[in-house]
Amino acid sequence: MDDLEQTLDSVGPRLRALRTQRRTTLADLSQETGISVSTLSRLESGDRKPTLELLLPLAKAHGVTLDELVDAPATGDPRIHLRPITRHGMTMLPLTKRAGGIQAFKMIIAPDARDRPSEPQVHEGYEWLYVLNGRLRLILGDNDIVLTPGEAAEFDTHIPHWFGAADDHPVEFLSLFGKQGERAHLRARPRRNEPD
Repeated sequence: MDDLEQTLDSVGPRLRALRTQRRTTLADLSQETGISVSTLSRLESGDRKPTLELLLPLAKAHGVTLDELVDAPATGDPRIHLRPITRHGMTMLPLTKRAGGIQAFKMIIAPDARDRPSEPQVHEGYEWLYVLNGRLRLILGDNDIVLTPGEAAEFDTHIPHWFGAADDHPVEFLSLFGKQGERAHLRARPRRNEPD
């Protein structure tokens, strides 16, 4: 298999990983790009070869360059060109560039940017959060928790969950997200109620 064929074969898994990171459905991505759900599914599974006509709107939708989308070979430039993705008052700055494996993000959520949904999200994967600044409200199953700077939480994303700013200040945190079975080694423990 030559380099070009290998590069094209790796685009499908990268597309799926980017869509999963953004927590976007094929239907949402189809609406955003004008590419049919069937074509998107075939691209992700590798049943359809990517073309420039398909990759350009997908790169734009995912907030990455075409080089990042196809994992173009390095040019020798050591600088990292991170591009933040901002949607609905939430800014995600990818800290990792590889598709698959654990993905790292720095995230900033503005107050009132994400209204609590009637139904929290459920999806494949495992997530670890570490609060840098502000207060992060995490709804996880039946638990409603507020995390402060220096606190972390780790959870299976099959459990219904939602997170946002806990008050009228932005919250800044690190997020590690991986497919099922990939876990960080730090676990948050609930605080014990101590007598006054």
